[in-house]
Amino acid sequence: MPADGAADRRNDSPSSPLPATPVLTGNGNANGIGSLPMNSNFRLRLNPRQDHQPESYEDLQSEFTPILFSSLERYLPPNLLNVPRETKHRYMREVLRRYSTEGERNRVQKHREYRLKITSSYQPLYRDLYKLNATDFFTPSFLNAFMAIDRNRDESIKSIMSEPAPGIYTFNMLQPRFCEMLIAEVENFEKWILETKFRIMRPNTMNKFGAVLDDFGMDAMLEKLTEDFVRHIAKIFFADVGGFSLDSHHGFVVEYGFNRDIELGFHVDDSEVTLNVCLGKQFSGGELYFRGVRCDQHMNTEALPEEIFDYSHVPGHAIIHRGRHRHGARATTAGQRINLLLWCRSSVFRELRKYQKGFVNWCGECQREKRERIRQAVTVKRMELFRGQGEAAS
Repeated sequence: MPADGAADRRNDSPSSPLPATPVLTGNGNANGIGSLPMNSNFRLRLNPRQDHQPESYEDLQSEFTPILFSSLERYLPPNLLNVPRETKHRYMREVLRRYSTEGERNRVQKHREYRLKITSSYQPLYRDLYKLNATDFFTPSFLNAFMAIDRNRDESIKSIMSEPAPGIYTFNMLQPRFCEMLIAEVENFEKWILETKFRIMRPNTMNKFGAVLDDFGMDAMLEKLTEDFVRHIAKIFFADVGGFSLDSHHGFVVEYGFNRDIELGFHVDDSEVTLNVCLGKQFSGGELYFRGVRCDQHMNTEALPEEIFDYSHVPGHAIIHRGRHRHGARATTAGQRINLLLWCRSSVFRELRKYQKGFVNWCGECQREKRERIRQAVTVKRMELFRGQGEAAS
């Protein structure tokens, strides 16, 4: 989202002058909705107000998702944090519209119409899957970690995580029954596709099989999963790539095996954080291989030895990593492997990234180049000192 590179980083001030107090007036309906500040140019702060508790925008109609407004609220200018919710909503909507072209908005509208055609005809097999029921979905260890009191929750979540390689975390997440139901739901949806000859959009350009769960009604459930669970994990482990501000997702299931996709080439995800959970069934092969986190500039650089890692899927177990962590999937040599993927994105992080030239916080090659610059500078300094000592001695 818009953030002026000239914003005052020291006091977290807005990127352009706004009145100290917004001008609040009635809108003719006596409902207390405030007007936007005069001279506002609809910009956000460079740094979020982390201790601010955003409001919910679920009940307000907009071309943008409600969770996006809740995420952006922390980036509002200080004088807008406590104004009526409708005022904040209008301000943020204008920010989003400024950076969303008419073509993009038309594309979003067409996608909504596409989803409506599906959901108005498709009859779910298990309606219980369409609302997040944590007790039925998650393993006790995963759920208990999030039920800890606030001051202990981060440590509780860390306690169920394994880090087999830097920046890659694994944990037991989904109950077997949930995995079975979700697989059956996807198979039911694919049966409906064949019967109706409905042409669907596949999850991405690399997978020819699988289904986008958001497109047939699971978007609200996955949004809740992102907001209540994945975003909390991302805050702990992936703050450097927008973990605090995940505000949208792309949820889908991929299928590998006979008459399905076999493998997946080397790539990065269109996400800030990726959650990947194996649902089943019985299979051999299909291991993920990782080769380090890279920014756009260093996508094709060699992996360092410590960045090379292979991961074997276990049904019900999740792996979570940065979207920019380069990886691929080896061939599934027998059986059928089905995985649930959730690509979580941050509009704020993507906008701020435009103003940066280096990414030493998370790009492995940027870090290596920085270490090399420091090493060279130290070498030059050492030579200067030795030369000075030699001249003094002579």
